[in-house]
Amino acid sequence: MERRVELELDGLKSALIRMGSAVEDVFRLAIQSVLERNVELAKKVIDADSPINSFELEIDNMILDLLALQQPVASDLRFIIAAQKINNDLERIGDHAVNIAESAIALVKLSETGSLPEIPRMAERTRTMLKEALDSFIQLNAPMARSVLKNDDVIDDLNREVARKVIGVVKGNALSLESGLEFIRISRNLERVADLTTNISEEVLFHTEARVVKHHAEERKDTHHEDYDET
Repeated sequence: MERRVELELDGLKSALIRMGSAVEDVFRLAIQSVLERNVELAKKVIDADSPINSFELEIDNMILDLLALQQPVASDLRFIIAAQKINNDLERIGDHAVNIAESAIALVKLSETGSLPEIPRMAERTRTMLKEALDSFIQLNAPMARSVLKNDDVIDDLNREVARKVIGVVKGNALSLESGLEFIRISRNLERVADLTTNISEEVLFHTEARVVKHHAEERKDTHHEDYDET
C-alpha cells in the first residue's frame, strides 16, 4: 500500500511539472506576442487554453483519487493540498496569458507599434518569477521559493508606474486611449501572474516547512524583531 501511494504521488508531481512547463511556454509566447506584435503567436496562446483547462481537470481527478482511495500521512497530505492549489494557480496563469495575447492582437488592430519600457521589464521579471517558483517546486527548494516572494513588490510598483505613464502619454497624444488601456490591461495581467507565482512559492514553503507562509508575513516579523531588538 505504501509503495502504491508513493507511485501515485510521484505521478501527481510529474503531471504538475508537465502542466507547469506548458503554462510557462504559453506565458512566454504571450509576452513575445506583445513585444513583437505577433498575431500568430497570440493565437497559439489562445488555442492552448483548452488543453491547459483539460490538464487541470485531469490533475484534480488524480488528487481526488488519492484522497478517496489512499490514506496519506501528514507530509503526503501537505503535498496533496499544495498540489491542488498550485494546479489551480497554474490554470489561472494560463488564463492571464490568454488575456495578454488578446491585448497583443488588439494592439495590432490599433496599428500600435509603440510600447512602454516598464512592460518588457515587468514581463521579464514575472517570467523569471514563474520559472523560479516552478523550479522551487520541482526541487522542493525553500530558499528559492522565498526569493520569489521578494520580487512581488517590484512588480506591484511597475504596475502602478505603467498606469501613471499611460495617463501622461495619452494626455500628450503620444498614445491613443485605446492603446493605453491595452497596456494597462497587459500590466495588470502581468501583476496577477506575479501574484499567482507568489502563491505557488507559498505552497512550496507550506509543503517543505509544514507551516502557512503568507506574503510579507516573515518580513513583518523581521521588522518587528528589529524594532524590539529581538533578532
